[in-house]
Amino acid sequence: MKKSEAIGGAEAPAILFTGFPGFIGMRLLPRILELQPRARLECLVQEKFLGAARGAVEALEAKHPHAKGRIGLVTGDITVEGLGIEAKRAKELRRSLTQAWHLAAVYDLAVARDVGRRINVEGTKNVLEFVSHAPHFDRLQYVSTAYVSGAARGTFRETDLDVGQGFKNHYEETKFQAEIEVVRSKVPHTTYRPGIVVGDSRTGETAKFDGPYFVLRVMEKMPSPGIFFRIGLGFGTVNIVPVDFVVEALAALSAAPGSLGRTYHLCDPQPHSPGELAEMFAEAIGKTFAYVPVPMAVAKAFFAPKPVQRFFGMPLQALDYFDDPVRHDTTQATQDLGELGIECPRLADYMPRLVAFYRSHRETVRREAMI
Repeated sequence: MKKSEAIGGAEAPAILFTGFPGFIGMRLLPRILELQPRARLECLVQEKFLGAARGAVEALEAKHPHAKGRIGLVTGDITVEGLGIEAKRAKELRRSLTQAWHLAAVYDLAVARDVGRRINVEGTKNVLEFVSHAPHFDRLQYVSTAYVSGAARGTFRETDLDVGQGFKNHYEETKFQAEIEVVRSKVPHTTYRPGIVVGDSRTGETAKFDGPYFVLRVMEKMPSPGIFFRIGLGFGTVNIVPVDFVVEALAALSAAPGSLGRTYHLCDPQPHSPGELAEMFAEAIGKTFAYVPVPMAVAKAFFAPKPVQRFFGMPLQALDYFDDPVRHDTTQATQDLGELGIECPRLADYMPRLVAFYRSHRETVRREAMI
């Protein structure tokens, strides 16, 4: 593995990056390198994924010339003490380490508690422990999720974390526990909580069809004109954000004065209800439905059998987000991003592009869990 290179006569500052080559990570890396022209990114990658990671680095370097020679791969694993990095390599890395981006996590609404704890919680603790021994370290950029709000009701502020809420699944619970570990640590940090991340608002491009795409998949299987179910009481919202907005917000806020120590909800400040979302999808695919309210308990009973979940391509746990009575306040993010000239695009404006990309790539893009 390459050592940190000298730039301008001094050792290049190193930035540790977990979650590569992931959906957000692939887009975020070149932006970080643009903003930090002297830095070198060291991506922690499990040995079994090294081949894919090398291919991803080659693709990034070909597309972004400024990234050439500035992305290293470090063999390791966040679930292992010391991140599983060979001792000599770990010492070299810590010597020049100034920042870390921690994105690696299991993004699966149906994840088992022990798996979620091992990856999301213990993995985060291992990252915190590793960077705490770097003498020049100044910030952890930690990517959490807006859904640490769990089963909270009403407004959930960016300064909120433990408000006594329960959780709808082990994904939410273990991401909450991981964020608690970050807050309790003495490691300087900035925390980012994205909403449900979908494709690029300009092209619709995505690496996975999960979250709101479940609704689209179900709709495609329903006759039109016909009936579509509106689950729950209809008072909740679904907070959807495009990946290009999330990446630009992460990159810009990471370099913004005053962002250290803050938590940002990278969410749509004007989220839509599940009913509004369904109507947008229906219009985009040219279908007409009469919407019939269905109690959550009835919907869960219908979706409980595994064959039904496989047929519709939607896990049972996703139903809870059709009637989620929480609203994520974005006051700090809206203010700081506004000063940087960044705002969340309107879902209605880019919905047609999301649907067009889905319809042309549904057989080739992965079906995975929500981020």
